[in-house]
Amino acid sequence: MSRREWRESQAPGAAADAPPADARVVPDFLGAPLPSEQPSASLTILTVCTGNICRSPLAEVLLRGRLEQLGVRVHSAGTHALVGHGMPEPALDLALKAGADPQVAAAHQARYLVEPIIGDADLVLAMAREHRSHVVKMMPNRLRRTFTVREFARLASTLSTEDARSAADAAGGSPQDRFAAVLRAVADQRGLTPSVAEDDDVVDPYRRSSETYARSAAQLVPALDEVERIVRAALA
Repeated sequence: MSRREWRESQAPGAAADAPPADARVVPDFLGAPLPSEQPSASLTILTVCTGNICRSPLAEVLLRGRLEQLGVRVHSAGTHALVGHGMPEPALDLALKAGADPQVAAAHQARYLVEPIIGDADLVLAMAREHRSHVVKMMPNRLRRTFTVREFARLASTLSTEDARSAADAAGGSPQDRFAAVLRAVADQRGLTPSVAEDDDVVDPYRRSSETYARSAAQLVPALDEVERIVRAALA
């Protein structure tokens, strides 16, 4: 199913087989929905790239391995996804070397980025500025939840764990409230560190050399360290 077909299926005349109003279903465009029969996660993180086969699934499987025990759901999508494709061998090798679960990494299948997936996310981590722009154009109200992953890491690097935890504690309440408060604190770090726009992107390695794959991972993995630190501070 394409994005257009899914949107047409949501038209009023196509609602005969709609799920109950209290059922939360996020389509994956691989022929089956993702029903929320599983317990709701405390937080949801979405990673986004172009084809959803290299950068964003690498980020997904690594973050999932680090954060799943905290109840955090991590998934990914592509702005021009190669729907149904898995991670290419170089990306899969990098994932395994970085500690990803082999079964999770091998099971990945690319899917399109659509509005319900964005709307479900507490944090959207784009792999490059073009993907961040794409997300915000699709859902402008997600502007404050959307960063490139390296931009997020750069901003977070100037926010101590203690300050992040204090921001979360001040918000109290649910994990979503705590995390939203920490996201505001991260965003408030803008202007405190020098930046070059290109440095906020993770290079696209698709169909390029093994050296480019390694460079892409070297840009991505340290950024994920900061994401993990901030999430743990918010949920502490």
